[in-house]
Amino acid sequence: MRLFVISDIHGSALYCQKALDAFNREKADRIIILGDILYHGPRNDLPEKYAPKEVISLLSPLRDKIFCVRGNCDTEVDQMVLPFPVLADYAVFNISNRLFYATHGHSFNMSSPPPLCKGDILLHGHTHIPAWKAFGNSNMYFNPGSVSIPKEDSPHSYMIITENTAEWKTLDGKIYHTELF
Repeated sequence: MRLFVISDIHGSALYCQKALDAFNREKADRIIILGDILYHGPRNDLPEKYAPKEVISLLSPLRDKIFCVRGNCDTEVDQMVLPFPVLADYAVFNISNRLFYATHGHSFNMSSPPPLCKGDILLHGHTHIPAWKAFGNSNMYFNPGSVSIPKEDSPHSYMIITENTAEWKTLDGKIYHTELF
């Protein structure tokens, strides 16, 4: 299984398209979206080519490949226009006997972690800053950064998760960090 992980599209059709181009180039099996799909939120400037309706059109054909959790900017109205579930606060999945706890990051995060067992991985967006960090009881924290509004001079980015590896990449596919888990 090859997972393509993104977060914080914030309604940018330009960066959504670039992310989907990367998804196709990566030949990934599924897309995991860690929230904040359509709306940019009051704390963020409008992202380049802000066009939420176009983002809906770009993502809708891939509805069977998308696995999504709700971000702090996602609402019930968004669920009415997106053909895949977006309102779950978190999701869990297992890769190579490691449980991944996927969430947006505004509720569960490093400061307020969910209930994790030894070796579990916390996967969230929200900060717009790519991250990989060991913590807790042999746990790891992974953050893909933001597709459209990166912060702290980080790149527009995504992650690829495979059997025992996470790779952080720029939208043009350049690897800038690899983490084994």
